[in-house]
Amino acid sequence: MLICCGLTTFDITQVIHEMPGPDQKVVATSQRATFGGPAANAAATAAALGVPVRLVTAIGAGALAEVVRAEVLATGVDLVDVTVGAAGAADAVVRGPAVSTVLVTGGTGERAVVSTNATDRPAASGDAGAVGRAFDGARSVATVGSVSVSAIGEGASGATGSTRRPSDGGRDVLLLDGHHPRLARALAERARELGVLVVLDGGSWKDGTAELVRLCDAVVLSQDFRVPGGQVEHVLEDVAALGPAFVARSRGGEPLEVLDDGRRSELPVPAAGVVVDTLGAGDVLHGAFAAEVSRGRSWEGALREASVVASRSVTFEGARGWIAH
Repeated sequence: MLICCGLTTFDITQVIHEMPGPDQKVVATSQRATFGGPAANAAATAAALGVPVRLVTAIGAGALAEVVRAEVLATGVDLVDVTVGAAGAADAVVRGPAVSTVLVTGGTGERAVVSTNATDRPAASGDAGAVGRAFDGARSVATVGSVSVSAIGEGASGATGSTRRPSDGGRDVLLLDGHHPRLARALAERARELGVLVVLDGGSWKDGTAELVRLCDAVVLSQDFRVPGGQVEHVLEDVAALGPAFVARSRGGEPLEVLDDGRRSELPVPAAGVVVDTLGAGDVLHGAFAAEVSRGRSWEGALREASVVASRSVTFEGARGWIAH
Protein backbone atom coordinates (compact mmCIF):
# COMPACT_ATOMS: atom_id res chain seq x y z
CA MET A 1 0.00 0.00 0.00
CA LEU A 2 1.05 3.58 -0.67
CA ILE A 3 0.18 6.34 1.80
CA CYS A 4 0.44 9.91 0.50
CA CYS A 5 0.50 12.74 3.03
CA GLY A 6 0.33 16.41 2.20
CA LEU A 7 -1.45 19.17 0.35
CA THR A 8 -4.77 19.03 -1.47
CA THR A 9 -5.99 22.15 -3.25
CA PHE A 10 -8.87 23.37 -5.40
CA ASP A 11 -7.26 24.42 -8.70
CA ILE A 12 -8.70 26.94 -11.15
CA THR A 13 -6.70 26.59 -14.38
CA GLN A 14 -6.95 28.88 -17.40
CA VAL A 15 -5.12 28.42 -20.70
CA ILE A 16 -3.89 31.64 -22.32
CA HIS A 17 -1.85 32.65 -25.36
CA GLU A 18 0.69 34.63 -23.33
CA MET A 19 1.19 35.79 -19.76
CA PRO A 20 -0.41 39.18 -19.03
CA GLY A 21 1.76 42.15 -18.17
CA PRO A 22 1.05 44.78 -15.50
CA ASP A 23 -2.53 46.14 -15.71
CA GLN A 24 -3.19 43.91 -18.73
CA LYS A 25 -6.21 41.67 -19.20
CA VAL A 26 -6.14 38.57 -21.40
CA VAL A 27 -8.87 36.20 -22.52
CA ALA A 28 -8.48 32.52 -21.67
CA THR A 29 -9.00 29.97 -24.41
CA SER A 30 -10.22 27.36 -21.93
CA GLN A 31 -10.60 26.77 -18.21
CA ARG A 32 -11.14 23.94 -15.76
CA ALA A 33 -11.65 23.58 -12.02
CA THR A 34 -10.66 20.45 -10.13
CA PHE A 35 -8.57 19.25 -7.20
CA GLY A 36 -4.80 19.51 -7.18
CA GLY A 37 -1.85 19.58 -4.82
CA PRO A 38 1.33 17.46 -4.83
CA ALA A 39 0.12 14.71 -2.51
CA ALA A 40 -3.35 14.53 -4.06
CA ASN A 41 -2.02 14.31 -7.63
CA ALA A 42 0.53 11.71 -6.56
CA ALA A 43 -2.19 9.61 -4.94
CA ALA A 44 -4.39 9.81 -8.04
CA THR A 45 -1.40 8.76 -10.15
CA ALA A 46 -0.78 5.69 -8.02
CA ALA A 47 -4.46 4.75 -8.12
CA ALA A 48 -4.44 5.04 -11.92
CA LEU A 49 -1.44 2.70 -11.99
CA GLY A 50 -3.38 0.12 -9.99
CA VAL A 51 -1.66 0.55 -6.62
CA PRO A 52 -3.81 0.71 -3.44
CA VAL A 53 -3.34 4.21 -2.11
CA ARG A 54 -4.51 6.33 0.81
CA LEU A 55 -4.34 10.14 0.89
CA VAL A 56 -3.89 11.76 4.30
CA THR A 57 -4.61 15.47 4.00
CA ALA A 58 -6.51 18.47 5.40
CA ILE A 59 -9.39 19.53 3.14
CA GLY A 60 -11.71 21.31 5.57
CA ALA A 61 -15.38 22.01 4.97
CA GLY A 62 -17.74 24.02 2.81
CA ALA A 63 -18.87 23.83 -0.81
CA LEU A 64 -15.40 23.70 -2.37
CA ALA A 65 -14.29 21.07 0.14
CA GLU A 66 -17.20 18.85 -0.85
CA VAL A 67 -16.26 19.16 -4.53
CA VAL A 68 -12.65 18.30 -3.78
CA ARG A 69 -13.58 15.39 -1.55
CA ALA A 70 -15.94 13.89 -4.13
CA GLU A 71 -13.41 14.20 -6.96
CA VAL A 72 -10.59 12.65 -4.92
CA LEU A 73 -12.76 9.68 -3.98
CA ALA A 74 -13.80 9.26 -7.62
CA THR A 75 -10.18 8.52 -8.56
CA GLY A 76 -10.22 5.42 -6.36
CA VAL A 77 -8.11 6.94 -3.58
CA ASP A 78 -8.91 6.09 0.04
CA LEU A 79 -9.24 9.49 1.75
CA VAL A 80 -8.34 10.42 5.32
CA ASP A 81 -9.24 14.08 5.94
CA VAL A 82 -7.68 14.91 9.30
CA THR A 83 -9.92 17.98 9.71
CA VAL A 84 -13.03 15.80 9.91
CA GLY A 85 -13.86 15.07 13.53
CA ALA A 86 -10.53 16.47 14.72
CA ALA A 87 -9.88 18.96 17.49
CA GLY A 88 -10.06 22.43 16.02
CA ALA A 89 -12.33 21.28 13.19
CA ALA A 90 -14.66 24.20 13.91
CA ASP A 91 -12.10 26.38 12.17
CA ALA A 92 -12.37 24.14 9.11
CA VAL A 93 -16.08 24.94 8.79
CA VAL A 94 -15.14 28.52 7.92
CA ARG A 95 -12.18 27.69 5.70
CA GLY A 96 -12.19 25.00 3.06
CA PRO A 97 -9.31 23.81 0.89
CA ALA A 98 -6.51 26.04 -0.31
CA VAL A 99 -7.22 27.49 -3.75
CA SER A 100 -4.62 27.64 -6.51
CA THR A 101 -4.87 29.86 -9.59
CA VAL A 102 -2.98 28.38 -12.51
CA LEU A 103 -2.15 30.05 -15.83
CA VAL A 104 -0.98 27.73 -18.60
CA THR A 105 0.56 29.17 -21.76
CA GLY A 106 -0.86 27.42 -24.81
CA GLY A 107 1.77 26.15 -27.22
CA THR A 108 4.54 25.75 -24.63
CA GLY A 109 2.76 24.16 -21.67
CA GLU A 110 4.57 26.48 -19.25
CA ARG A 111 2.59 27.42 -16.18
CA ALA A 112 2.44 30.02 -13.46
CA VAL A 113 0.83 29.15 -10.12
CA VAL A 114 -0.45 31.31 -7.27
CA SER A 115 -1.56 29.42 -4.15
CA THR A 116 -1.91 29.86 -0.42
CA ASN A 117 -0.78 26.23 -0.03
CA ALA A 118 -1.36 25.16 3.57
CA THR A 119 -0.30 28.42 5.18
CA ASP A 120 -3.76 29.57 6.25
CA ARG A 121 -5.60 26.26 6.33
CA PRO A 122 -6.73 24.39 9.44
CA ALA A 123 -3.70 22.89 11.15
CA ALA A 124 -3.08 19.19 10.57
CA SER A 125 -1.60 18.29 13.94
CA GLY A 126 -0.71 14.65 13.57
CA ASP A 127 -2.64 13.48 16.64
CA ALA A 128 -2.76 9.79 17.50
CA GLY A 129 -6.13 9.33 15.82
CA ALA A 130 -4.95 10.70 12.49
CA VAL A 131 -1.77 8.63 12.60
CA GLY A 132 -3.75 5.50 13.43
CA ARG A 133 -6.15 6.03 10.54
CA ALA A 134 -3.28 6.68 8.16
CA PHE A 135 -1.63 3.33 8.85
CA ASP A 136 -4.74 1.22 9.30
CA GLY A 137 -4.03 -2.02 7.45
CA ALA A 138 -0.36 -1.26 6.79
CA ARG A 139 2.08 -4.16 7.15
CA SER A 140 4.84 -3.67 9.67
CA VAL A 141 8.24 -5.14 8.83
CA ALA A 142 10.53 -6.35 11.60
CA THR A 143 14.15 -6.83 10.61
CA VAL A 144 16.05 -9.67 12.26
CA GLY A 145 19.64 -9.74 11.06
CA SER A 146 19.33 -9.52 7.28
CA VAL A 147 15.91 -11.19 7.13
CA SER A 148 12.67 -9.18 7.00
CA VAL A 149 9.54 -10.66 8.57
CA SER A 150 6.19 -9.05 7.69
CA ALA A 151 3.34 -8.81 10.17
CA ILE A 152 -0.03 -7.10 10.44
CA GLY A 153 -0.71 -4.64 13.22
CA GLU A 154 2.50 -5.26 15.18
CA GLY A 155 4.88 -2.43 15.99
CA ALA A 156 8.48 -2.91 14.93
CA SER A 157 11.53 -0.78 15.32
CA GLY A 158 12.58 0.89 12.05
CA ALA A 159 15.33 -0.87 10.16
CA THR A 160 18.63 0.92 9.75
CA GLY A 161 19.43 2.81 6.58
CA SER A 162 21.34 0.00 4.85
CA THR A 163 18.40 -2.41 5.11
CA ARG A 164 15.58 0.03 4.46
CA ARG A 165 15.32 -0.49 0.71
CA PRO A 166 12.64 -1.78 -1.68
CA SER A 167 12.19 -5.56 -1.69
CA ASP A 168 11.01 -7.95 -4.40
CA GLY A 169 7.86 -8.77 -2.45
CA GLY A 170 6.87 -5.11 -2.21
CA ARG A 171 6.80 -2.77 0.77
CA ASP A 172 4.33 -0.29 2.18
CA VAL A 173 5.49 3.23 1.36
CA LEU A 174 4.78 6.66 2.85
CA LEU A 175 5.14 9.58 0.41
CA LEU A 176 5.38 13.08 1.88
CA ASP A 177 5.24 16.38 -0.01
CA GLY A 178 6.57 18.56 2.83
CA HIS A 179 3.27 20.33 3.53
CA HIS A 180 1.44 19.99 6.88
CA PRO A 181 4.83 19.41 8.56
CA ARG A 182 3.51 18.41 12.00
CA LEU A 183 1.33 15.72 10.47
CA ALA A 184 4.09 14.64 8.07
CA ARG A 185 6.63 14.24 10.85
CA ALA A 186 4.23 12.24 13.02
CA LEU A 187 3.51 9.89 10.12
CA ALA A 188 7.19 9.56 9.20
CA GLU A 189 8.14 8.64 12.76
CA ARG A 190 5.40 6.03 12.89
CA ALA A 191 6.39 4.71 9.47
CA ARG A 192 9.92 4.07 10.67
CA GLU A 193 8.58 2.20 13.68
CA LEU A 194 6.54 0.00 11.36
CA GLY A 195 9.32 -0.51 8.82
CA VAL A 196 7.38 1.42 6.15
CA LEU A 197 9.66 3.08 3.59
CA VAL A 198 9.55 6.90 3.69
CA VAL A 199 9.88 8.94 0.49
CA LEU A 200 9.91 12.73 0.18
CA ASP A 201 8.78 14.85 -2.75
CA GLY A 202 11.36 17.62 -2.40
CA GLY A 203 9.58 20.42 -4.22
CA SER A 204 11.15 23.24 -2.20
CA TRP A 205 12.86 23.81 1.13
CA LYS A 206 10.28 24.59 3.84
CA ASP A 207 10.24 24.97 7.60
CA GLY A 208 10.75 21.46 8.95
CA THR A 209 12.27 20.04 5.75
CA ALA A 210 15.56 19.10 7.43
CA GLU A 211 13.74 17.11 10.12
CA LEU A 212 11.65 15.29 7.50
CA VAL A 213 14.66 14.47 5.33
CA ARG A 214 16.37 12.82 8.30
CA LEU A 215 13.43 10.42 8.54
CA CYS A 216 13.44 9.53 4.83
CA ASP A 217 14.86 6.58 2.93
CA ALA A 218 14.60 8.28 -0.47
CA VAL A 219 14.17 11.87 -1.63
CA VAL A 220 13.32 12.98 -5.17
CA LEU A 221 13.99 16.69 -5.65
CA SER A 222 12.63 19.21 -8.11
CA GLN A 223 14.98 21.21 -10.30
CA ASP A 224 14.51 24.29 -8.11
CA PHE A 225 15.19 22.61 -4.74
CA ARG A 226 18.05 24.17 -2.78
CA VAL A 227 19.47 23.47 0.68
CA PRO A 228 19.94 26.85 2.43
CA GLY A 229 23.54 27.92 2.03
CA GLY A 230 24.29 25.10 -0.40
CA GLN A 231 25.16 25.12 -4.10
CA VAL A 232 23.07 23.52 -6.81
CA GLU A 233 25.90 21.25 -8.01
CA HIS A 234 26.12 19.73 -4.54
CA VAL A 235 22.41 19.53 -3.71
CA LEU A 236 22.28 15.72 -3.92
CA GLU A 237 25.20 15.35 -1.53
CA ASP A 238 23.79 18.01 0.81
CA VAL A 239 20.49 16.14 1.08
CA ALA A 240 22.15 12.72 1.39
CA ALA A 241 24.26 14.06 4.27
CA LEU A 242 21.03 14.41 6.27
CA GLY A 243 20.33 10.67 6.07
CA PRO A 244 18.59 9.23 2.98
CA ALA A 245 20.59 6.68 1.00
CA PHE A 246 18.84 7.49 -2.30
CA VAL A 247 18.53 11.05 -3.62
CA ALA A 248 17.53 12.08 -7.14
CA ARG A 249 16.72 15.35 -8.90
CA SER A 250 14.46 15.96 -11.89
CA ARG A 251 15.44 18.58 -14.46
CA GLY A 252 12.56 18.78 -16.91
CA GLY A 253 13.53 16.99 -20.09
CA GLU A 254 17.16 16.62 -19.03
CA PRO A 255 18.44 13.34 -17.53
CA LEU A 256 17.57 12.72 -13.88
CA GLU A 257 20.51 13.06 -11.50
CA VAL A 258 20.85 10.15 -9.06
CA LEU A 259 22.92 9.58 -5.93
CA ASP A 260 22.46 6.02 -4.64
CA ASP A 261 24.57 5.05 -1.61
CA GLY A 262 27.13 7.64 -2.65
CA ARG A 263 27.30 6.57 -6.30
CA ARG A 264 26.36 9.23 -8.86
CA SER A 265 24.63 8.42 -12.14
CA GLU A 266 22.08 9.78 -14.60
CA LEU A 267 18.83 8.35 -15.92
CA PRO A 268 17.65 9.48 -19.36
CA VAL A 269 14.17 10.96 -19.61
CA PRO A 270 12.00 9.71 -22.49
CA ALA A 271 11.16 12.30 -25.13
CA ALA A 272 7.80 13.86 -24.29
CA GLY A 273 6.59 14.64 -27.80
CA VAL A 274 4.36 17.71 -28.08
CA VAL A 275 4.22 19.38 -24.65
CA VAL A 276 0.69 20.54 -23.87
CA ASP A 277 0.79 21.21 -20.12
CA THR A 278 3.59 20.75 -17.55
CA LEU A 279 1.27 21.30 -14.59
CA GLY A 280 1.66 18.50 -12.06
CA ALA A 281 4.35 16.60 -13.98
CA GLY A 282 6.49 16.48 -10.84
CA ASP A 283 3.54 15.20 -8.81
CA VAL A 284 3.04 12.42 -11.37
CA LEU A 285 6.74 11.54 -11.20
CA HIS A 286 6.68 11.25 -7.40
CA GLY A 287 3.41 9.33 -7.31
CA ALA A 288 4.56 6.85 -9.95
CA PHE A 289 7.95 6.47 -8.26
CA ALA A 290 6.44 5.66 -4.86
CA ALA A 291 3.87 3.36 -6.49
CA GLU A 292 6.58 1.35 -8.25
CA VAL A 293 8.64 1.13 -5.05
CA SER A 294 5.59 -0.28 -3.25
CA ARG A 295 5.41 -2.94 -5.98
CA GLY A 296 8.96 -4.00 -5.21
CA ARG A 297 11.04 -2.21 -7.84
CA SER A 298 14.46 -0.89 -6.87
CA TRP A 299 14.87 2.85 -6.31
CA GLU A 300 16.45 3.29 -9.74
CA GLY A 301 14.03 0.95 -11.49
CA ALA A 302 11.07 2.77 -9.95
CA LEU A 303 12.44 6.14 -11.02
CA ARG A 304 13.01 4.90 -14.55
CA GLU A 305 9.39 3.72 -14.84
CA ALA A 306 8.10 6.93 -13.23
CA SER A 307 9.92 9.10 -15.75
CA VAL A 308 8.04 7.34 -18.55
CA VAL A 309 4.68 8.13 -16.94
CA ALA A 310 5.64 11.74 -16.15
CA SER A 311 6.90 12.37 -19.70
CA ARG A 312 3.64 11.08 -21.11
CA SER A 313 1.58 13.20 -18.71
CA VAL A 314 2.81 16.53 -20.15
CA THR A 315 1.30 15.69 -23.55
CA PHE A 316 -2.19 16.04 -22.04
CA GLU A 317 -4.00 18.84 -20.24
CA GLY A 318 -3.71 18.95 -16.48
CA ALA A 319 -1.90 16.70 -14.05
CA ARG A 320 -4.32 13.82 -14.68
CA GLY A 321 -5.37 14.25 -18.30
CA TRP A 322 -3.18 11.28 -19.27
CA ILE A 323 -5.14 8.87 -17.07
CA ALA A 324 -8.10 8.56 -19.44
CA HIS A 325 -5.70 7.51 -22.21
